Amino acid sequence: MYIDTVPNRNSPPAVLLREAWREGNKTRKRTLANLSDWPPEKIETFRRLLGDERLVSPHDLFTTQKSLPHGQVEAILEMIGKLQLDRLISAQRCRERDLVVAMVAQRLISPASKLATTHHWHTTTLAEELGIAGATENDLYEAMDWLLERKERIEKKLAARHLREGGLVLYDVSSSFYEGRTCPLAQFGHDRDGKKGLPIIVYGVMTNGEGCPVAVEVYPGNTGDPTTVADQIEKLRERFGLSQVVMVGDRGMLTQPQIDKLKQHPGLGWITALTSTAIRELVKQGALQLSLLDQKNLAEITAPDYPGERLMVCHNPVLEEERRRKREALLEATEKSLEKISKEVARRKRKSLTAAEIGLKVGKVLGRYKVGKHFECKIGEGRFAWSRRAKSIEQEEKLDGIYVLRTSEPVERLSAEDTVRSYKSLAEVERAFRCLKGIDLLVRPIRHRSEDRVPAHIFLCVLAYYVEWHLRRAWAPLLFEDEERWEERKRRDPILPAKPSASVQRKKRSHQTVDGLPVHSFQGLLSELANRARVTYALKSSEEKTNLTFRQVTEPTPLQARAYELVRTFPVTGK
Repeated sequence: MYIDTVPNRNSPPAVLLREAWREGNKTRKRTLANLSDWPPEKIETFRRLLGDERLVSPHDLFTTQKSLPHGQVEAILEMIGKLQLDRLISAQRCRERDLVVAMVAQRLISPASKLATTHHWHTTTLAEELGIAGATENDLYEAMDWLLERKERIEKKLAARHLREGGLVLYDVSSSFYEGRTCPLAQFGHDRDGKKGLPIIVYGVMTNGEGCPVAVEVYPGNTGDPTTVADQIEKLRERFGLSQVVMVGDRGMLTQPQIDKLKQHPGLGWITALTSTAIRELVKQGALQLSLLDQKNLAEITAPDYPGERLMVCHNPVLEEERRRKREALLEATEKSLEKISKEVARRKRKSLTAAEIGLKVGKVLGRYKVGKHFECKIGEGRFAWSRRAKSIEQEEKLDGIYVLRTSEPVERLSAEDTVRSYKSLAEVERAFRCLKGIDLLVRPIRHRSEDRVPAHIFLCVLAYYVEWHLRRAWAPLLFEDEERWEERKRRDPILPAKPSASVQRKKRSHQTVDGLPVHSFQGLLSELANRARVTYALKSSEEKTNLTFRQVTEPTPLQARAYELVRTFPVTGK
C-alpha cells in the first residue's frame, strides 16, 4: 500500500490510498480510500507509517525538566530596558548592576528580605535571565552598598529626565516603623503607621508634577517634616542645577520659616495651604469675606500678612458636609465619655473623686477626640459638670469646607484654577507612599541594621516604584485605572471631587476592557502574566548518557499579548 497524489485540472490534487500487485508482466492497482479530506500532518504521518518508519510518542522522546513562571519577568525587564534604568544605574554592565536590577524586579514580583530574595528569584526565570543564579545574601548587601555610592548620580539623571525649569516639584514625607535598636536612624517620632512603642525611620520623596519619583532622602525618626525642606532646596539648586521650579508641599511641610528660606532664592516658588488658625485670622481682619463664596467656589484675594503672594480661597461643599458629619460624631462620642465620668463622680459618695483625678479622666477624653475646645468643663472636689460651647461650634461651622492656598507664582504663570490643581497633585506622592508601604513593594518591615543599608533599601524600593509607575501608566487600559484622569484634570472643576470618566465607569461595571479582555488590579495582572511559563525539555536518548535540553515559552494568551504590546509601545520621554 502507498499514498498517491493525483493532480486534478480544476480542483486540488486528490490524495489516494492505493494497493498495487503484479499479475504476470503487468502491474495492477486499486484505490482503497480517498484521503483528500485529511489534514496534511496526518497524511504525512500515515505515509511514514507505510514506509515502515518507527513512530515515537513525544512522551517517549522528551521529558519535562522544569517549568518556571516567565511572563511577569519578561514584562518587568522589558520596561526596565525601555526606561534604560539599567544603563542609568551604570553605563557598563557588571555583576553589581545585574544584582540591583534583579532586586528591583524581584521587589515588584515578590518583595521579601534579601535572604529570601535569593531563594524567591529561583522560583521564576529572573535569576536565569540576569545570570545571578549563584548570588548569596552577602552579594546583595555588597550590591546595595555599591548602589548607595551611586545614588546622587542616579538621582541627578532622573531629575534631568523628569524635572524642568519652571515646572512643578511635589514633595512629601512619610515614615516606617523599625523593629530593632541597632540603626542610629531609628528614633521615636511622629509615627504614621499606627505602630505604638516602636522607633521609626523618616523619608521624604520628591516627584515631578505627575508623581513620577525622582529622589528620596532618609532621616532619623525624630526629624520634623519642615526641617527636611532645606535639603530639598539645596538638592534642587546645587545637585540638579535647577534655578526656577515651583515646590508644592502641604501646610505642615512648607511652614513660614521654610518659605522664608525659599524666598532667599528668587527663582524658587511654592504652593502650600494656610492653617485653620491663619484662615480664622484672615476672617477676623476682614481680608477674607465669606460672602465671596456665595456664588462661586473659588476666589482670589490678597492680605497684608502675605505681601507679594496670592491667596486662593476654595469652598468644597462635599468637604463641608464631611467635616460637619465628622465633628458631630466626635462631639457625640466625647459627650458619651464625659457622661460616664459625670455618673462615676456622682456615684462616688463614700470616697469622692478629687479634682485632680477628675481632671485626669476628662483630659484623656478631650485628648482622644480632639474637640475639647468645644466643651466647657467645671471641675471641683467631687463635682463635675460640662456643656457644649455653642458659639465656638457655630464659628467653626462657618469655615467648614473652606481652605486657602498660598503661592508666590504670578497669575501669568499659574492661574488660580491651575494653582488648586497643582496643590491637589500632592495626592500623587501619597499614592507613591501607599505603593511603597502596601502589598506592592513592602518597604517595611525594615530588616537592615546599619546606617547605610537602610537608605540603600529605601532607595531600592523607590527605584522599584519608578518601574511600577511607568507600568501602571502603560497598562492603564487593562487595570482599574482611569486612563483619562490626566486629561480630565485639566478640564474639570478644580475644587469639586474628581469624578471617574465614562470609560473607567464602564470598566468597573463590566469588568472588561473595550477589547473584551478581563480588567485586573496591578498585582492581579502580574499574576496573570506569571501563568506564561518557560519550560525546559530534555531529549531522551539511549545512546548518550547526557540528555540534550531545549527551552520553550508557552504561547501568550490574548490578555498577556496585549500587556506585552502596551509595554512595547508605551512612549517613554526624556530617556
